[in-house]
Amino acid sequence: MGELHLTVEEAKEMFIYVADKMMESKDALTQADKAIGDGDHGIGMARGFEAVRQKLETQSFTSIGDLFKSIGMTLLTSIGGAAGAVFGTLFRGAGKNTGEQFKLNSQILSLALRDGLQAVKDRGKAKPGDKTMVDALEPAAVKSAEMNAASLEEALAHTCEAARLGMEKTKEMIATLGKAKPLGPRSLGHPDPGALSTYLIFKYMLEFVRE
Repeated sequence: MGELHLTVEEAKEMFIYVADKMMESKDALTQADKAIGDGDHGIGMARGFEAVRQKLETQSFTSIGDLFKSIGMTLLTSIGGAAGAVFGTLFRGAGKNTGEQFKLNSQILSLALRDGLQAVKDRGKAKPGDKTMVDALEPAAVKSAEMNAASLEEALAHTCEAARLGMEKTKEMIATLGKAKPLGPRSLGHPDPGALSTYLIFKYMLEFVRE
C-alpha cells in the first residue's frame, strides 16, 4: 500500500534528503549542461540545494505550503539565473494553495504540481516540446492528477516515471528557448538539464518515501 502521507516534519526531512542527493548529482548535471549549455547548471543546483538544506535544518514549518515557499525562495536567491528563477518559481507555485495543509499526500502533491507547473509556464512561457524542464514537469503533473487517490508512494512512483519519460524525450528535441537555443540542432541527443533536475527531484522524493 505504501505511505499514505507525510507530516510537515517528515516532508521537511524528505527535502533535506532531496537536497543532499541533488548536491551529489552536481557532476551529472554539469555534464548534461556542458553538452548543451555553459556547464553551470550542476554547480547552481548544488549551491541552491545546499542553501535549502541549511535553511530546512534550522527552521520548523507550520504547513506544507510554508515549506514549499521557503524552499522556493531559497532556490530563487541562491541559484541565481534562469535555473533559480524556474525552480524557485516551481516551489513557490507549489506553496500557493497548500498553506493550510498539514500533511503531504497524493492529493496535495497533485495540487502542488498543478500550481507549480502553471507558475513556471506563466513565468517562462515554455510549452511542451521546447526542450525545457516543462517537458518533464507537465507529464509529471498530469500523472500526479490521475493518481491523486493512490498512496503517496504509488503516486510518486508514477509521477517520477512520467517525469523520466518526459526528460528522455527532450533528447529528441531541438532547443527553442533558453540557454541551449543558440545550439539549435546540436542540442539533439542530449537531455535538457532542467528536465533532468526535475526528474531527479521526483526520484529522490520517491526514494525517501520508499525508505
